[in-house]
Amino acid sequence: MEGLQQILAEHPFFNGMEERLLQILAGCASNVRFDQGDVIFREGEEADKFYLIRNGRVALQVISDHRGPLTISTLDGGDILGWSWLSPPYHYKFTARTVAATRVISLDGKCLREKAQKDDQLGYELLKRFVPIIEDRLQATRLQLLDVYKD
Repeated sequence: MEGLQQILAEHPFFNGMEERLLQILAGCASNVRFDQGDVIFREGEEADKFYLIRNGRVALQVISDHRGPLTISTLDGGDILGWSWLSPPYHYKFTARTVAATRVISLDGKCLREKAQKDDQLGYELLKRFVPIIEDRLQATRLQLLDVYKD
């Protein structure tokens, strides 16, 4: 293994994934760097990517007309960012803004959907890894809302 495939294999999200599947994923991947304060994506935009955070820090936010941005969660190296590419209509549910310079592996959602359509094992492995993340993010949002609307 070399290059992006090796980086994918070493990321906790893909821990234990078969080399054949990592090779497929590497075909949809690229290395990206964001500076502090960059917006990676905005709530409502087309969800065409997801990101493996290699290092740095990213705030997941919802934008409130009355309160401005509310940070729901902060993600660090080893975390993943962006699951909305999995579910139609493929629009991001949050805004992601870097808190520090951040390096990621960007994976093309459309490319992955096409490959998962052809390879059931790849599709299953991706869903199996994303479901706990989706659950964690929904729980974090719930707790944040309880805090915002307490009283």
